[in-house]
Amino acid sequence: MFGDRRTILITAGPTREAIDPVRYITNRSSGKMGYALASEAAKLGYHVILISGPTLLDIPDSVDFIPVETALEMYDAVNHHIGKADIAIFAAAVADYRPAVIPEHKIKKSAERLTIEFIRNPDILGSARKTFGFMGVLVGFAAETEHLEDNAHHKLTSKGCDFVVANDVSRKDIGFDTHKNEVILVFPETTKFPPMDSKYELALVILEHAVKLASVRNTN
Repeated sequence: MFGDRRTILITAGPTREAIDPVRYITNRSSGKMGYALASEAAKLGYHVILISGPTLLDIPDSVDFIPVETALEMYDAVNHHIGKADIAIFAAAVADYRPAVIPEHKIKKSAERLTIEFIRNPDILGSARKTFGFMGVLVGFAAETEHLEDNAHHKLTSKGCDFVVANDVSRKDIGFDTHKNEVILVFPETTKFPPMDSKYELALVILEHAVKLASVRNTN
């Protein structure tokens, strides 16, 4: 469809942050959007590096698959591999915080209340430009429950993205753990509103915009 052999790095799925040896916190991301992107990009002939948190999904054919569990592991994997990429699409739902201390043994039920201190995880998308030195096309995702376009614009500018894919995860018919999605694509000068569609069809829309930007950048 697009006719070249670019390398596309894609993050997908949730992360898990351990509370103790048997418990963890996570989020509702199924990984379907990121896996759809990886699958369609590989079918189109691109070299795909898929860095994924834990999911129940089958690994797409013909991708370099890198499994991770925590936000810190995903940060390290992205840092290690992003230098090979022409395009980076950050579709993973990464935990913003992790427990400050993970006890060696299972926390036993005792007191009526349990307080766990959390510390902030590194910002993977925000590190792409400033820390990792990535100069390719950068696509972020914004899973929001309100002020969709405004929050996506903020992410676009604060993280140095070329565009942001935003969707309303408060809706039950799209987003988390569904086969369909409805997104807006927020660019510096415009916003596009693709119709609701399967995640695989939307993956093609997202890839087309990313590859076009990469092609323009390479000719300048």
